Amino acid sequence: MAGTPEVEAAARGTFKEWVEVLAIPNVSAAPADIQRNTNWFEQAFKRRGYRTRQLPNNGKPMLFAEAPNAKDTKSTVLFYAHIDGQPVTPSEWNQESPWKPTLKQKTPDGRWMELPIERLYDAKVDPEWRLFARSSSDDKAPILMLLAAIDALQAAGVEPAINVKVLLDTEEEVSSPSLGTVIRENLAFLKCDDLVVLDGPMHPSNRPTLVFGNRGIARATLTVFGPRQELHSGHYANYVANPAMRLAQLMASMKDEDGRVTVKHYYDGIALDDRARRVMAAVPDDEPALRKRLGVAETEKVGGNYQEAMQYPSLNIRGIKSADVGGKARTIIPDHATAEIDMRTVPETPPERLFDLLKGHVTAQGYHLVEGEPTDDDRARYPKLASLMMGKGSSSGTAVRTDLDSPIGVWLREAMKRAHGADPIEIRMMGGTVPTGVAVGALKVPFAIVPLVNADNSQHSFDENMRIGNYLDGILTLEAILRLEKSR
Repeated sequence: MAGTPEVEAAARGTFKEWVEVLAIPNVSAAPADIQRNTNWFEQAFKRRGYRTRQLPNNGKPMLFAEAPNAKDTKSTVLFYAHIDGQPVTPSEWNQESPWKPTLKQKTPDGRWMELPIERLYDAKVDPEWRLFARSSSDDKAPILMLLAAIDALQAAGVEPAINVKVLLDTEEEVSSPSLGTVIRENLAFLKCDDLVVLDGPMHPSNRPTLVFGNRGIARATLTVFGPRQELHSGHYANYVANPAMRLAQLMASMKDEDGRVTVKHYYDGIALDDRARRVMAAVPDDEPALRKRLGVAETEKVGGNYQEAMQYPSLNIRGIKSADVGGKARTIIPDHATAEIDMRTVPETPPERLFDLLKGHVTAQGYHLVEGEPTDDDRARYPKLASLMMGKGSSSGTAVRTDLDSPIGVWLREAMKRAHGADPIEIRMMGGTVPTGVAVGALKVPFAIVPLVNADNSQHSFDENMRIGNYLDGILTLEAILRLEKSR
C-alpha cells in the first residue's frame, strides 16, 4: 500500500465492508434489492457520524448523507455516486456468482486465478490483485473509497476542509429518470457550492484523471416505407424500389468518407481555443495501440486526435433492420426498413437542434415525412416516404462542461497533485454520458468528474473488476480533496 499509515489502515478497514455490500444485488428493476443497498450505505455513513436521509424515489430511495459540524465559512461540496448496477447473466461470469466477490490474481500466462478472499484482509496486499463482482468498480468502489478517506481523516483527528455532502443515485444505470425531480424536491438538503461526480473510468494510462465535461445523447428512429406489403422479388425487383436500399443510401448521405457528418450546420458553434487544444494534446493517448486494440487500420477524421473527436457531436447507427437475414432470409422486397440512430451531443449542440437538422437533411433528399404509417393518399402522392421520430427524452442525456480554469478545476487539480506528486491528466470532454447534466441543471453549480477506477474494469459487462491498487490510490485522492480548503 502507498500513502500515510492512516490511509493504509482505512483501506484495510473498508475491505470487509466492500465485500459485504457487493454481495447485495443492485439491479434497479428489483426495488427490494435497491432498498437493501440504500439501507446498507445509510448505516455505513451513520457509523461515521454522518447525518443521513433516504430520499423517496418510487420505492428505490436515494441516499443523502452530510458530515456533522458544517461551517458557513467553508465551501460545501456535494459528492455524487450511484448504488445501482447493470443487469447480469450469471452463466457468463468466470466465478460462482456475480454477487459473490472473488479475489483474483493474473498468472504468467494471462489467466485469472482465484485467491481466498481472506487474503484481501492481510496486512499486505498486492496492488495488482483484483476484486471481481458486479459493481466492484462501477460504482460501489468509489463510495467505499470515500468512506475510507473519511475514516483516514477521523483517525488523524482532522476535520474536512470543506462541508461534505453525499448523494447516492439508485437509477443511474437506467438513465436516472428521477434524479432531477429528487434533487428539486430536496434542494434544502442538497444545496451546495460545487458538485464532484465519482463515476467513470480513469485514463487508460491509469494516471490520476480529472474530467471537465461529458457528451449527452439524443436518439431518433428513421423508417423508410416501401410497398404496402412485402413483395416477391422475382416479380417486382427492378420495378418497386426496395426501402432497405433507400434507407442505406439515405444514411450514407449523412457522412462522408472521412466520417464527418454532412448534415448542414451539424458542427456549427464549436470552437476550440489554444488552451483547449494544448490540454487535449497533453493527454497521453497511445493511438496506434488504441487502433490495434479496436481492430481498425485507421480512424475517422472528425478531430485531429481522439480527444478532439470527443468535442464534436456524433451521428451513429445503433441498429438497422428490414427483413430477416441468414437462414430466415426470403426473396422479398420488404415493406419498410428502420434505422435506430443515436447522436452524442456537446453543449453547443442541443438534442432538439440536431434532430431538426437531421429532419431537414431527410426532406432535402426528397422524402416526405409522415407520422406513423403512411395513408393511401400519402402513397399515391409521394414517391419517397419516411418517418423520423425523436426518442423519448433521457434525463441523463444533457451535455455539460465546466471551464478548464474554473475554481473547482483549480482546487481539484491541486488536491490531486498533492496526493500523487504530479498534475492529473485533464479531459475536456469525455465521450460517454453520465447524469451530470440533470444534476447540474437542478443544482445550478459548477462540477467536475473524478474517475477513480481502472479503465479495464469491464463495467457493464461480465467479469467486472476493480484493481486493488486503484482502490488505494482513490483513497489517497479523496483524502487529499477532503483535506484541501476550497474558496467559496
